[in-house]
Amino acid sequence: MSSQGDGDRIVASNRRARHEYEILETVEAGLVLRGTEVKALRTGLVNFKDAYATVRNDEVWLLGCHISPYSHGTDANHDPERDRKLLLHRREISRLTGKVAERGLTLIPLRIYFKQGRAKLEIGLARGKKLHDKRSTLREREVRREMDRAARGARRGQW
Repeated sequence: MSSQGDGDRIVASNRRARHEYEILETVEAGLVLRGTEVKALRTGLVNFKDAYATVRNDEVWLLGCHISPYSHGTDANHDPERDRKLLLHRREISRLTGKVAERGLTLIPLRIYFKQGRAKLEIGLARGKKLHDKRSTLREREVRREMDRAARGARRGQW
């Protein structure tokens, strides 16, 4: 029995991804990490800025993800910006490769979490949003907030 429990423990999520990209589908992948990287992840020292995944030699790699060095690490600490291999089934890799070959699709990391003690990465197959798409998303969010506020105000008035 693990001390982590069965629930997922989210380490970090890429909030910008849903603003910058339209996420078409998501895939869970394992990560090949060094010991100090796992310890740094457990303390939440990860930054997704400019991170993306790519397919190289029939393998999927995470690039540009910054995992800060572990504070209690020795001189054998990991390189914070190194490329990290993602673990996916061959079938999933070939399917993603076909989709990425389509025009304008890319693989974006959405969140890193621990599942049954193992580090997992949720990657999304995404298409970049245009500026007007971002504006309409913001407008929709603002309209939703206004409606919620009005509904709360109406409920308050009933009491």
